Amino acid sequence: MSDSETKSEKKPIVIKNATDLQRLKLEKLMKNPDKPVVIPEPPKSKSLAAPPDFVRNVMGSSAGAGSGEFHVYRHLRRKEYARQKFIQEKSEKEKLDDEYHNRIEQNRQAAAEKTAKKRAKRLKKKKNAKLKEKKPKTESKQNASSQSESSSEDETEPKEKEETEAKEKKETTSADE
Repeated sequence: MSDSETKSEKKPIVIKNATDLQRLKLEKLMKNPDKPVVIPEPPKSKSLAAPPDFVRNVMGSSAGAGSGEFHVYRHLRRKEYARQKFIQEKSEKEKLDDEYHNRIEQNRQAAAEKTAKKRAKRLKKKKNAKLKEKKPKTESKQNASSQSESSSEDETEPKEKEETEAKEKKETTSADE
């Protein structure tokens, strides 16, 4: 029986597609679950290669370039084009990032202004409701019936309104802080 077991265990595993490969890798990992799994680091961003400080293969002006020099020239040209492309892509990315952050800041400011305006409106409505509660209903009926006496009272009411508005402004500024 040991021969049949070894034959069944040593049967070659045929990988037909990506699913089989994934299954094989998972089975290998699950054989020893205590073993730590190595997760590779993400690729780092490209860094810009410095332009050459000096050129080593300088051709003289009196002699023509040989057939082997073309490949050197082509390599240098390709390297310089890649460097310029990288610089352009980097500047474009920075430009887009700046635009994005500016747009976010503008949205944040607009939202803050909107909430401040709504807050002021709520506070004003709340204080008006408190002022209406303080005045008895009988006074409002008397004021409606006797408007001839209101000329002396009208001079005092604007002063009271100004005082209450000044208090409101102080409260709103202290609440905002």
